[in-house]
Amino acid sequence: MRDAPLILAFDTSAAHCAAALLSGDNILVSIEEPMAKGQGERLLGLCAEVLEQAGVAYADLDAIGVGIGPGNFTGIRISVAAARGLALGLGVPAIGVSRLEALAHGAQGVVIASLDARQGAMFVQVSGTMDDPEPAMCTLDDLPAIPSRTDPVCIGFQAEQIAALCNGSVATPQMPVAEATARIARSRLGRANPRPAPLYLRPADAAPARDAPPAILS
Repeated sequence: MRDAPLILAFDTSAAHCAAALLSGDNILVSIEEPMAKGQGERLLGLCAEVLEQAGVAYADLDAIGVGIGPGNFTGIRISVAAARGLALGLGVPAIGVSRLEALAHGAQGVVIASLDARQGAMFVQVSGTMDDPEPAMCTLDDLPAIPSRTDPVCIGFQAEQIAALCNGSVATPQMPVAEATARIARSRLGRANPRPAPLYLRPADAAPARDAPPAILS
């Protein structure tokens, strides 16, 4: 690995297709396109454009950073599958980063990051405490426990309402999701990172098929 590792990161866990290229501490290229659907067809093309604009090739990469959710089930699977395939083909690590971590990245102190989970719920992660709880799906009525007198920074969905409940302040994300994902992935280089896997905090909305599957003949 060179002194300034080159990391390609991408995220399709929400209504966007985002990719960024990080070299050391510098973001070389970052592109985020609003997109409600079609990320599967767009992602690899977007990554190729990012690399081309920076004048590098896939073979130059030292790692892949990928958004693992929570968020859209299909979008998460698209990115995780792409990251695993690229990592395997290039012989480099793929490092999963949650969108809640990316949302909170760069903020100081105790941070409450939140995303819209739909159906009246939200995804929430508290970081910066002595014993950070796991990310969870909840409502304003059952937020994760937050230590008293911490004056948390609230970022994301319904941040104003959360801040009012816990005597916190409201802030905006420090950087776009793909850039934050790349920087977090860089901080984890050299560790024994598990293979990226989707972070699902709620069951799938789709119901299982009622018809019995066809028999497989020997």
